[in-house]
Amino acid sequence: AAAPGAQAPPKAVDDIRNTKIETLTTFIMRELKDRELAILMSAMQLSFKFIVRAVRKAGIADLYGLANTSNSSGDEVKKLDLLSDEIMIDALTKSGTCALLVSEEQEEPIVVPPEFRGHLCCAFDPLDGSSNIDCNVSTGTIFSVFRKTSEGEPCKEDILKPGTEMIAAGYCMYGSAVDLVITFMNGVHRFTLDDSIGEFVYVGPMSFPPKAKTIYSCNEGNYQLWDPEIQKAVELFKNPSEGKPYSARYVGSMVSDVHRTILYGGIFMYPADKKATKGKLRLLYEGLPMASIIEQAGGVASTGMFKGSVQRILDVVPEHIHDRCPIIMG
Repeated sequence: AAAPGAQAPPKAVDDIRNTKIETLTTFIMRELKDRELAILMSAMQLSFKFIVRAVRKAGIADLYGLANTSNSSGDEVKKLDLLSDEIMIDALTKSGTCALLVSEEQEEPIVVPPEFRGHLCCAFDPLDGSSNIDCNVSTGTIFSVFRKTSEGEPCKEDILKPGTEMIAAGYCMYGSAVDLVITFMNGVHRFTLDDSIGEFVYVGPMSFPPKAKTIYSCNEGNYQLWDPEIQKAVELFKNPSEGKPYSARYVGSMVSDVHRTILYGGIFMYPADKKATKGKLRLLYEGLPMASIIEQAGGVASTGMFKGSVQRILDVVPEHIHDRCPIIMG
Protein backbone atom coordinates (compact mmCIF):
# COMPACT_ATOMS: atom_id res chain seq x y z
CA ALA A 1 0.00 0.00 0.00
CA ALA A 2 1.12 3.59 -0.63
CA ALA A 3 2.52 5.49 2.35
CA PRO A 4 0.12 7.93 4.01
CA GLY A 5 0.09 11.24 2.10
CA ALA A 6 1.89 9.79 -0.93
CA GLN A 7 0.51 10.59 -4.36
CA ALA A 8 -0.83 7.72 -6.44
CA PRO A 9 1.16 7.04 -9.63
CA PRO A 10 -0.40 8.51 -12.77
CA LYS A 11 -2.69 6.15 -14.65
CA ALA A 12 -1.49 4.96 -18.05
CA VAL A 13 -3.61 5.76 -21.09
CA ASP A 14 -4.55 2.08 -21.41
CA ASP A 15 -5.39 1.69 -17.70
CA ILE A 16 -9.09 0.77 -17.52
CA ARG A 17 -9.39 2.96 -14.41
CA ASN A 18 -8.33 6.01 -16.39
CA THR A 19 -11.38 8.12 -17.18
CA LYS A 20 -9.39 11.22 -18.22
CA ILE A 21 -8.53 10.06 -21.74
CA GLU A 22 -8.35 12.88 -24.31
CA THR A 23 -10.11 11.92 -27.55
CA LEU A 24 -10.00 13.71 -30.89
CA THR A 25 -13.38 15.36 -30.32
CA THR A 26 -12.60 16.59 -26.81
CA PHE A 27 -9.23 17.84 -28.01
CA ILE A 28 -10.79 19.94 -30.79
CA MET A 29 -13.41 21.41 -28.48
CA ARG A 30 -10.82 22.25 -25.82
CA GLU A 31 -8.24 23.70 -28.20
CA LEU A 32 -10.42 25.29 -30.91
CA LYS A 33 -14.00 25.38 -29.59
CA ASP A 34 -15.11 24.85 -33.21
CA ARG A 35 -18.23 22.66 -33.26
CA GLU A 36 -18.46 22.38 -37.04
CA LEU A 37 -14.82 21.26 -37.29
CA ALA A 38 -15.37 18.81 -34.43
CA ILE A 39 -18.36 17.27 -36.24
CA LEU A 40 -16.36 17.07 -39.50
CA MET A 41 -13.51 15.28 -37.74
CA SER A 42 -16.00 12.93 -36.09
CA ALA A 43 -17.21 11.96 -39.57
CA MET A 44 -13.59 11.68 -40.75
CA GLN A 45 -12.60 9.32 -37.97
CA LEU A 46 -15.66 7.16 -38.64
CA SER A 47 -14.47 6.90 -42.25
CA PHE A 48 -11.00 5.89 -41.11
CA LYS A 49 -12.42 3.10 -38.95
CA PHE A 50 -14.46 1.75 -41.88
CA ILE A 51 -11.46 1.96 -44.22
CA VAL A 52 -9.04 0.22 -41.86
CA ARG A 53 -11.62 -2.54 -41.37
CA ALA A 54 -11.78 -3.00 -45.15
CA VAL A 55 -7.96 -2.93 -45.46
CA ARG A 56 -7.53 -5.58 -42.77
CA LYS A 57 -10.19 -7.84 -44.30
CA ALA A 58 -9.18 -7.26 -47.92
CA GLY A 59 -7.88 -10.77 -48.50
CA ILE A 60 -10.90 -12.62 -47.13
CA ALA A 61 -13.38 -10.13 -48.60
CA ASP A 62 -11.94 -10.35 -52.13
CA LEU A 63 -10.90 -6.68 -52.11
CA TYR A 64 -7.40 -7.14 -53.52
CA GLY A 65 -6.71 -6.34 -57.16
CA LEU A 66 -7.88 -3.85 -59.76
CA ALA A 67 -11.41 -2.54 -60.25
CA ASN A 68 -10.95 -2.35 -64.06
CA THR A 69 -11.27 1.43 -64.13
CA SER A 70 -9.04 4.51 -63.80
CA ASN A 71 -9.22 7.65 -61.68
CA SER A 72 -9.05 11.39 -62.45
CA SER A 73 -5.29 11.19 -63.05
CA GLY A 74 -5.42 8.14 -65.29
CA ASP A 75 -4.09 5.76 -62.62
CA GLU A 76 -5.47 2.23 -62.47
CA VAL A 77 -7.86 1.98 -59.53
CA LYS A 78 -7.90 -0.81 -56.95
CA LYS A 79 -11.12 -2.19 -55.47
CA LEU A 80 -10.15 -0.72 -52.12
CA ASP A 81 -9.69 2.72 -53.73
CA LEU A 82 -13.32 2.76 -54.83
CA LEU A 83 -14.65 1.46 -51.52
CA SER A 84 -12.58 3.99 -49.53
CA ASP A 85 -13.80 6.78 -51.80
CA GLU A 86 -17.46 5.79 -51.27
CA ILE A 87 -16.92 5.62 -47.50
CA MET A 88 -15.38 9.11 -47.35
CA ILE A 89 -17.95 10.77 -49.61
CA ASP A 90 -20.90 9.24 -47.75
CA ALA A 91 -19.62 10.14 -44.26
CA LEU A 92 -18.55 13.70 -45.12
CA THR A 93 -21.74 14.47 -47.07
CA LYS A 94 -23.98 13.29 -44.24
CA SER A 95 -21.93 15.14 -41.59
CA GLY A 96 -23.76 18.37 -42.45
CA THR A 97 -20.49 20.33 -42.33
CA CYS A 98 -19.25 20.32 -45.93
CA ALA A 99 -20.16 22.41 -48.94
CA LEU A 100 -17.69 20.93 -51.44
CA LEU A 101 -15.69 17.71 -51.65
CA VAL A 102 -12.71 16.89 -53.87
CA SER A 103 -11.50 13.30 -54.17
CA GLU A 104 -8.59 11.85 -56.08
CA GLU A 105 -10.98 9.26 -57.46
CA GLN A 106 -13.53 11.78 -58.81
CA GLU A 107 -13.01 13.81 -61.98
CA GLU A 108 -15.11 16.76 -60.81
CA PRO A 109 -15.71 18.34 -57.39
CA ILE A 110 -18.77 17.10 -55.49
CA VAL A 111 -21.26 19.78 -54.50
CA VAL A 112 -23.02 18.73 -51.31
CA PRO A 113 -26.86 18.87 -51.54
CA PRO A 114 -28.39 21.92 -49.79
CA GLU A 115 -30.10 19.83 -47.10
CA PHE A 116 -26.68 18.53 -45.91
CA ARG A 117 -24.60 21.61 -46.67
CA GLY A 118 -22.18 23.25 -44.23
CA HIS A 119 -19.36 25.77 -44.53
CA LEU A 120 -16.28 23.60 -45.06
CA CYS A 121 -14.52 22.35 -48.18
CA CYS A 122 -12.55 19.12 -47.97
CA ALA A 123 -10.08 17.48 -50.36
CA PHE A 124 -8.83 13.93 -49.80
CA ASP A 125 -6.90 10.98 -51.17
CA PRO A 126 -9.06 8.13 -49.84
CA LEU A 127 -6.33 5.47 -49.91
CA ASP A 128 -2.80 6.68 -50.48
CA GLY A 129 -0.30 3.95 -51.33
CA SER A 130 -2.98 1.57 -52.60
CA SER A 131 -0.64 0.35 -55.35
CA ASN A 132 1.12 -1.53 -52.56
CA ILE A 133 -2.00 -2.83 -50.83
CA ASP A 134 -1.80 -6.36 -52.27
CA CYS A 135 1.59 -6.90 -50.56
CA ASN A 136 0.38 -5.59 -47.16
CA VAL A 137 2.38 -2.34 -47.09
CA SER A 138 1.08 0.50 -44.89
CA THR A 139 -1.45 2.77 -46.56
CA GLY A 140 -3.36 5.84 -45.42
CA THR A 141 -5.80 8.67 -46.07
CA ILE A 142 -4.65 12.26 -46.61
CA PHE A 143 -6.93 15.30 -46.31
CA SER A 144 -7.05 19.08 -46.28
CA VAL A 145 -9.84 21.37 -45.02
CA PHE A 146 -10.67 24.90 -46.16
CA ARG A 147 -13.48 27.22 -45.11
CA LYS A 148 -15.94 28.39 -47.78
CA THR A 149 -15.71 32.16 -47.92
CA SER A 150 -17.68 32.97 -51.08
CA GLU A 151 -21.40 33.65 -51.39
CA GLY A 152 -23.78 31.49 -53.40
CA GLU A 153 -23.47 27.93 -54.63
CA PRO A 154 -20.25 26.03 -53.82
CA CYS A 155 -17.80 25.86 -56.72
CA LYS A 156 -14.22 24.74 -57.32
CA GLU A 157 -12.91 28.27 -56.66
CA ASP A 158 -13.87 27.71 -53.00
CA ILE A 159 -11.05 25.18 -52.70
CA LEU A 160 -8.52 26.35 -55.31
CA LYS A 161 -6.56 28.26 -52.68
CA PRO A 162 -2.99 28.26 -51.38
CA GLY A 163 -2.16 26.05 -48.43
CA THR A 164 -1.83 29.10 -46.21
CA GLU A 165 -5.66 29.24 -46.19
CA MET A 166 -6.17 25.70 -44.88
CA ILE A 167 -7.73 25.44 -41.44
CA ALA A 168 -6.83 21.78 -40.93
CA ALA A 169 -4.77 19.08 -42.63
CA GLY A 170 -3.74 15.57 -41.77
CA TYR A 171 -3.39 11.93 -42.57
CA CYS A 172 -4.47 8.63 -41.06
CA MET A 173 -1.97 5.77 -41.45
CA TYR A 174 -3.15 2.16 -41.53
CA GLY A 175 -0.16 0.16 -40.32
CA SER A 176 0.67 -1.96 -37.30
CA ALA A 177 -1.22 0.77 -35.43
CA VAL A 178 -3.77 3.25 -36.80
CA ASP A 179 -2.26 6.71 -36.31
CA LEU A 180 -4.07 9.97 -37.06
CA VAL A 181 -1.68 12.91 -37.46
CA ILE A 182 -3.32 16.32 -37.78
CA THR A 183 -2.59 20.00 -37.64
CA PHE A 184 -4.99 22.85 -36.98
CA MET A 185 -2.12 25.24 -37.75
CA ASN A 186 -1.06 25.17 -34.09
CA GLY A 187 1.54 22.40 -34.15
CA VAL A 188 1.13 18.74 -35.08
CA HIS A 189 -0.90 16.36 -32.93
CA ARG A 190 -0.86 12.57 -32.93
CA PHE A 191 -3.77 10.28 -32.08
CA THR A 192 -3.86 6.48 -32.06
CA LEU A 193 -6.96 4.34 -32.49
CA ASP A 194 -7.76 2.40 -29.32
CA ASP A 195 -9.75 -0.55 -30.64
CA SER A 196 -11.05 -1.40 -27.18
CA ILE A 197 -13.11 1.82 -26.98
CA GLY A 198 -13.27 2.69 -30.68
CA GLU A 199 -11.77 6.15 -30.21
CA PHE A 200 -8.71 8.01 -31.46
CA VAL A 201 -6.82 8.79 -28.24
CA TYR A 202 -4.44 11.74 -27.99
CA VAL A 203 -0.83 10.54 -27.80
CA GLY A 204 0.87 13.94 -27.79
CA PRO A 205 2.51 16.55 -30.02
CA MET A 206 4.68 15.40 -32.91
CA SER A 207 7.76 17.12 -34.32
CA PHE A 208 11.12 16.46 -35.89
CA PRO A 209 13.65 15.05 -33.39
CA PRO A 210 16.36 17.41 -32.06
CA LYS A 211 19.00 15.14 -33.59
CA ALA A 212 17.62 13.99 -36.92
CA LYS A 213 18.80 10.86 -38.67
CA THR A 214 20.37 11.20 -42.11
CA ILE A 215 17.80 9.44 -44.26
CA TYR A 216 16.77 10.25 -47.82
CA SER A 217 13.60 8.92 -49.41
CA CYS A 218 12.87 9.05 -53.13
CA ASN A 219 12.15 6.84 -56.13
CA GLU A 220 15.62 6.47 -57.65
CA GLY A 221 14.11 4.59 -60.56
CA ASN A 222 13.46 8.08 -62.00
CA TYR A 223 17.12 9.15 -61.63
CA GLN A 224 17.81 9.47 -65.37
CA LEU A 225 14.77 11.75 -65.75
CA TRP A 226 15.74 14.18 -62.97
CA ASP A 227 17.31 17.59 -63.42
CA PRO A 228 21.11 17.63 -62.89
CA GLU A 229 20.68 19.53 -59.59
CA ILE A 230 18.48 16.78 -58.11
CA GLN A 231 20.87 14.09 -59.36
CA LYS A 232 23.79 15.92 -57.75
CA ALA A 233 21.95 16.26 -54.43
CA VAL A 234 21.19 12.53 -54.28
CA GLU A 235 24.79 11.69 -55.18
CA LEU A 236 25.93 13.89 -52.27
CA PHE A 237 23.57 12.04 -49.94
CA LYS A 238 25.24 8.77 -50.95
CA ASN A 239 28.81 10.07 -51.23
CA PRO A 240 29.25 13.09 -48.89
CA SER A 241 32.57 14.91 -48.82
CA GLU A 242 32.69 14.22 -45.06
CA GLY A 243 30.71 12.19 -42.57
CA LYS A 244 28.63 9.06 -43.09
CA PRO A 245 26.47 8.63 -46.18
CA TYR A 246 22.69 8.97 -45.82
CA SER A 247 20.58 5.83 -45.46
CA ALA A 248 18.01 5.16 -48.21
CA ARG A 249 14.43 4.37 -47.18
CA TYR A 250 11.52 4.44 -49.65
CA VAL A 251 8.17 2.74 -49.11
CA GLY A 252 6.25 4.20 -52.06
CA SER A 253 3.35 5.22 -49.82
CA MET A 254 3.55 8.96 -49.11
CA VAL A 255 1.85 8.59 -45.73
CA SER A 256 4.43 6.04 -44.56
CA ASP A 257 7.42 7.93 -45.95
CA VAL A 258 6.37 11.30 -44.48
CA HIS A 259 5.44 9.72 -41.13
CA ARG A 260 8.91 8.18 -40.84
CA THR A 261 10.58 11.38 -42.03
CA ILE A 262 8.99 13.40 -39.22
CA LEU A 263 9.60 10.83 -36.48
CA TYR A 264 13.21 10.01 -37.43
CA GLY A 265 14.27 13.04 -39.46
CA GLY A 266 15.59 13.16 -43.01
CA ILE A 267 14.26 14.26 -46.38
CA PHE A 268 11.45 13.00 -48.62
CA MET A 269 11.14 14.08 -52.21
CA TYR A 270 9.24 13.44 -55.40
CA PRO A 271 10.74 16.07 -57.74
CA ALA A 272 9.72 17.13 -61.22
CA ASP A 273 11.42 15.31 -64.08
CA LYS A 274 11.56 15.23 -67.87
CA LYS A 275 8.48 13.03 -68.04
CA ALA A 276 6.40 14.68 -65.28
CA THR A 277 7.35 18.36 -65.45
CA LYS A 278 5.06 19.25 -62.53
CA GLY A 279 5.93 16.18 -60.50
CA LYS A 280 3.56 13.33 -59.70
CA LEU A 281 1.92 14.30 -56.40
CA ARG A 282 -1.31 16.29 -56.33
CA LEU A 283 -1.48 19.62 -54.51
CA LEU A 284 -4.88 19.68 -52.82
CA TYR A 285 -4.85 16.26 -51.21
CA GLU A 286 -1.13 15.37 -51.07
CA GLY A 287 1.28 18.29 -51.42
CA LEU A 288 -0.52 21.00 -49.43
CA PRO A 289 -1.64 18.93 -46.42
CA MET A 290 1.73 17.20 -46.08
CA ALA A 291 3.62 20.49 -46.49
CA SER A 292 1.52 22.00 -43.73
CA ILE A 293 2.26 19.09 -41.38
CA ILE A 294 5.98 19.19 -42.20
CA GLU A 295 6.21 22.93 -41.51
CA GLN A 296 4.13 22.73 -38.33
CA ALA A 297 6.45 19.92 -37.15
CA GLY A 298 9.47 22.20 -37.61
CA GLY A 299 10.57 21.26 -41.15
CA VAL A 300 10.68 22.84 -44.59
CA ALA A 301 8.53 22.01 -47.64
CA SER A 302 9.70 23.26 -51.03
CA THR A 303 8.90 22.67 -54.68
CA GLY A 304 12.54 22.96 -55.63
CA MET A 305 13.01 24.76 -58.92
CA PHE A 306 9.48 25.08 -60.31
CA LYS A 307 8.21 27.49 -62.93
CA GLY A 308 11.44 29.45 -62.83
CA SER A 309 11.91 29.78 -59.07
CA VAL A 310 12.23 27.81 -55.84
CA GLN A 311 8.85 28.04 -54.08
CA ARG A 312 7.28 27.23 -50.74
CA ILE A 313 4.68 24.54 -51.40
CA LEU A 314 2.07 26.25 -49.22
CA ASP A 315 2.24 29.35 -51.44
CA VAL A 316 1.40 27.47 -54.64
CA VAL A 317 -2.19 28.03 -55.86
CA PRO A 318 -3.70 25.00 -57.65
CA GLU A 319 -4.85 25.75 -61.20
CA HIS A 320 -7.38 22.89 -61.11
CA ILE A 321 -8.52 20.40 -58.49
CA HIS A 322 -6.08 17.67 -59.56
CA ASP A 323 -3.10 19.97 -60.15
CA ARG A 324 0.36 18.71 -59.24
CA CYS A 325 3.63 20.13 -57.96
CA PRO A 326 7.13 18.82 -57.16
CA ILE A 327 7.77 17.86 -53.54
CA ILE A 328 10.96 18.24 -51.48
CA MET A 329 10.35 18.21 -47.73
CA GLY A 330 11.98 17.31 -44.45
